[in-house]
Amino acid sequence: MKLIVAYIQPHALNDVKQELYKAQVYKLSVTNALGCGQQKGYAEQYRGVEMEVNLLKKVRIEIAVNDNFVKPTVDAIIKGARSGEIGDGKIFVLPIEETIRIRTGESGQDAIG
Repeated sequence: MKLIVAYIQPHALNDVKQELYKAQVYKLSVTNALGCGQQKGYAEQYRGVEMEVNLLKKVRIEIAVNDNFVKPTVDAIIKGARSGEIGDGKIFVLPIEETIRIRTGESGQDAIG
């Protein structure tokens, strides 16, 4: 079992979701995030004062999958989020020690579904 965490551009979320659905990955959590990487932010003026904006809006997607769904899930995220520009995002694949479905008490791979 793996936890896939992806940081992507907000405008790419719908494309990523569509690609995940095509790969038969339906369960995901999405949260708004702020961060910076190679983009390093930008400068803008607000009421005549120059401000440096170095935390940019991102979307964080978390998906718990069984081992045989890792590659299709990662490939779907890449296909939906890739523009070829700096700031497309990052994907992290982490091991999951245990999963328990609260409603039924199922554990392990059965709990992920």
